[in-house]
Amino acid sequence: MIVVIQRVSEASVKIEGKIKSEIGVGLMILLGIEEADGSDDIEWLTRKITNLRIFPDQAGVMNKSLLDAKGEILLISQFTLHASTKKGNRPSYIKAARPETAIPLYEQMISSLEDELGKPIGTGEFGADMKVSLVNDGPVTIVIDSKNKV
Repeated sequence: MIVVIQRVSEASVKIEGKIKSEIGVGLMILLGIEEADGSDDIEWLTRKITNLRIFPDQAGVMNKSLLDAKGEILLISQFTLHASTKKGNRPSYIKAARPETAIPLYEQMISSLEDELGKPIGTGEFGADMKVSLVNDGPVTIVIDSKNKV
């Protein structure tokens, strides 16, 4: 799994012109799932995401986690994170998981993050044409690949 994490002061996702989810201070996360991903990736990423110390403390130093900051999450599935651009000019998405694999893992990731935070998170809709808006705070943007744990 690949995640692109952005610390935000606000974020939202619209589907067919209607707001599906919106959050205030927290993390907007793009999630790319590949065929080789599983529950271990979800557990590891959930702990990593919720404990990343990327929120400012009283001195303005990035010392607080999402849990410490009592922030929110907006999670958006995005298969294009697994694009291969090595050959030609048209990206290949061969590594991206097919819906029958990706949807259950996406739903499991939602549950895992909600359990860890102790509250619901905002989501997009798998496979929908979404319009995502955010105000990147910092800016802080971090990319994590669960296949590169070491």
